[in-house]
Amino acid sequence: MSGLIGRKLAEAALVGLIVSFATFLLVNWTGDLAISLGGMQASKEELVKLRAAYGLDRPLLVQYVDWARRALSGDLGRSFFSQEDVLPLILSRLAVTSRLALAALLVGIATAAPLGILAAIYQGKWIDHLAQTIAALSQAMPSFWSGLLLILFFGVNLKILPISGNDDWTGYIMPALALGWFVFPIMLRLLRAGMVEALSADYVRTARAKGLDPKRIVLKHALRNAVLPVVSLAAVQFGQLLGGSVVVEAVFALPGVGQLAWNSIQRADFPVVQAVVLLVAMIFVVVNLIADIINGVLDPRIRRA
Repeated sequence: MSGLIGRKLAEAALVGLIVSFATFLLVNWTGDLAISLGGMQASKEELVKLRAAYGLDRPLLVQYVDWARRALSGDLGRSFFSQEDVLPLILSRLAVTSRLALAALLVGIATAAPLGILAAIYQGKWIDHLAQTIAALSQAMPSFWSGLLLILFFGVNLKILPISGNDDWTGYIMPALALGWFVFPIMLRLLRAGMVEALSADYVRTARAKGLDPKRIVLKHALRNAVLPVVSLAAVQFGQLLGGSVVVEAVFALPGVGQLAWNSIQRADFPVVQAVVLLVAMIFVVVNLIADIINGVLDPRIRRA
């Protein structure tokens, strides 16, 4: 297990280096940072002074090394727009997005797990067709559209849930449902496929021949093997939810990282954009590391490999 963790940590460091360098280059190639600082009305003399003051007149590689050195010490720069330190600014928004992503993932798992298991057990029966039909409808409905429908039904008509903001936990219910509805179909299909394969395996047939309890066969023997790819998928989906919640956050007016990134792109606030991309990428890597460790605990073959 220690070898697995060490290898994944080395991969995480490499991913962080590649993502930070690629983001730095893309941000600098997108536009002139001096114009973003001084505005479109800035004169040539003012732009020259700004480039010298912020070190923008140096080679890009030198600028990147300087930024990376400061980033390793926790200094990700200052926002061009608000003049706030970037790291506290992002962390204040990250809590909202993390809660939303985790709630959405739990919604997706809680709905996909029972339906996926039942669809595999009763393969080809009406419940299997019903589960796959629901998954197809879920995949065809964008998260912003399902969010608007939820607002219309629960917020406007029934008036039982807040339609915007995050003043309390109820503000996360509809956004989590909208994002969880998006995560649900792929998790259902993967779990169903894994369960179908596991239920037809030799060790399951042997367990049935020994007269073991059917529930124990499904939950202890088949599900333990079928759930391995679902754990890895959940980690990937969590990272995607962190980076892709911008639309839902905009629909429900949640002050999360997605909304911050979108506003920063519109304002050409490049230090914030660069830091958001780097932090989301590193969270993605860490979550995948945790998923690999969980899979190693569930399956001894992964530890031995």
